[in-house]
Amino acid sequence: MSNNRVSRRQFLNYTLTGVGGFMAAGMLMPMVRFAVDPVLAKKGGGEYVLTEKKVSDLTEKPEKVDFTYEQADAWYKSDVTDNAWVYKDGDKIIAISPVCKHLGCTVNWDGDPAHPNQFFCPCHAGRYEKNGKNIPKTPPLGPLDQFQVKEKDGFLMIGKVIPNTMVKQ
Repeated sequence: MSNNRVSRRQFLNYTLTGVGGFMAAGMLMPMVRFAVDPVLAKKGGGEYVLTEKKVSDLTEKPEKVDFTYEQADAWYKSDVTDNAWVYKDGDKIIAISPVCKHLGCTVNWDGDPAHPNQFFCPCHAGRYEKNGKNIPKTPPLGPLDQFQVKEKDGFLMIGKVIPNTMVKQ
């Protein structure tokens, strides 16, 4: 037996310190995980979505193409259906976002008989040229965004939204 006897006071001090340490660790672990988990998570953005539209069927007239992708909000996953206005400009495939830059309404091609061959926003009569450039003296202050596009096995793939690269501001 050792000559260093632990007094009752020291025993309680060691015990309470150990229990307090375990309790603090139990409270801090979820906080650390909450802070570190987003850094270590895989990024899902930037992926391309395969559509049912054949590239050979595209023309110079914008056509609405629907596509569906999986969206994850925290622990809830859902399928989201979106669309783009797609057309060919020579050999180049262009995909324009249908979201108006004024208030976020949906634009349509040839939506206004008074202004043919333009994108038209019915919310506040916003108009855009075929390349997405906003027409002066209409509510939108900027051009429509684009989608990244590529081709796979003859079918159109649509990627993430990027600022319009065809329009010089």
